[in-house]
Amino acid sequence: MIRSIFLTLPLFLAACGDAGTSGGIASSGQQETCFSRGEYGWGGPISLINQDGERVTEEDFKGRPTVMFFGFTECPDACPIIMQKIIYALEDLPEGMERPRTMIISFDPERDTPERLQNYISNEFFPEDMVGLTGTDDEIQAAADEFQAKYFRRDQEESAIGYTFDHSTAIYFLDENWEVKTFFLATENPKDMAVCMQNFLGSTGS
Repeated sequence: MIRSIFLTLPLFLAACGDAGTSGGIASSGQQETCFSRGEYGWGGPISLINQDGERVTEEDFKGRPTVMFFGFTECPDACPIIMQKIIYALEDLPEGMERPRTMIISFDPERDTPERLQNYISNEFFPEDMVGLTGTDDEIQAAADEFQAKYFRRDQEESAIGYTFDHSTAIYFLDENWEVKTFFLATENPKDMAVCMQNFLGSTGS
């Protein structure tokens, strides 16, 4: 438990601030780090609502790897940077290699309705089969707890946005059995992310 708490701290963003763009895991022990991050036992069942208004669980996403993060559509800087990292990492995967689906689980059910998530994931620059999930506050909290994701609502009465979230920014890689094999920091180099992902992906012909 203590190990998980200390590991979560560097993943936390104050005021949904800049996730940074510095380089990734140090080259020394890079692959060892890639594998060791899957040893924390993060991840578990979810029961949420997708962008089509349908109830889904983790069973609906088995059979294919997933790259997932927690965020919200009004996130001003951290989430766009996370998406940029994911897009670049997927583009850097070798031709013919299986592409994992991309997923966002929103902390913000008040604003992030299925319709709004549908509009968000329809961004022309995002992966075509991206999934957006929301739910009740309790359902989202339960999912976040499974992944050791932390978030806190912070009111901004003088801002047009009204409120924002401080939240952790881990990018989780789950295999076809919905098991977390590794995770990435929001500061990591997409090329390093792609190299790590290749350890868990097959070819499109397999």
